[in-house]
Amino acid sequence: MPKSIQDLFDLTGRTAIVTGGGTHLGTAFTEALCDLGAKVYIASRRAELCEDVAERLRGRGMDVVAMGCDVTDESQVDALVDRVMNDNGRLDIAVCNAGGSFTTSYPPDGDVDEFRRTLDVNLTGTFITSQSAGRAMIPAKRGSIITLGSIGATLAMDTRIYNSEFKRSGPPYIAAKGGVLNLTRAMASEFGEYSITVNCISPGQIPRTDSNADQVETFRKMIPLQRTGLSQDLKGTVALLASDAGAWITGQEFRIDGGWSIW
Repeated sequence: MPKSIQDLFDLTGRTAIVTGGGTHLGTAFTEALCDLGAKVYIASRRAELCEDVAERLRGRGMDVVAMGCDVTDESQVDALVDRVMNDNGRLDIAVCNAGGSFTTSYPPDGDVDEFRRTLDVNLTGTFITSQSAGRAMIPAKRGSIITLGSIGATLAMDTRIYNSEFKRSGPPYIAAKGGVLNLTRAMASEFGEYSITVNCISPGQIPRTDSNADQVETFRKMIPLQRTGLSQDLKGTVALLASDAGAWITGQEFRIDGGWSIW
């Protein structure tokens, strides 16, 4: 019997992992999944930050567990997945949100160690997390893995628009996110036979509250919708991809950027 639209988005009884769960984007993903009924494990290297977020969300009635996890360490990621499986007997959703930019220097004098670190956290960490989650999902022959790209996954940054007080990401981050996007396609191919979907969310300009105001205004003027993004603007996409509503979507990139990439 066909499911109603409400049933297609319902995540009651399902479990999820959100890496980088203490960040503004990670918190938005967690809220969206919990609002639809999922139990969510949030994890990052900053376990205390995740616990602060989890405590706040539990105060709103959400089922959230915080853990420490370095996504570049395979044993720690496996321990996170094992905890979820031991507690619940299932893992349905993995949001590979952990990442970041560590750029302090730019070509022609870019630091190679910064480049390696950026690749490790963003690209290698996504590979480790998606692979570990996939192994747990295979026996059930279902699951959703969601990676985090960026508009930088397919677009270079126009260096002319950045002021000196704003730390732009630079080539290491762009290379890493480009890798994440193509890794998403490759993992979708590998896991397709198990009915596990793998998709990529590529956010546009979603500034933090402490971002340079002049720079944010420059971004705003470049966006067709005439505003920069909010973390809540990603909630609908993660809900779609995590739920049965997105069961026939895999290997795709979803640019959530207010139209930045159309010009």
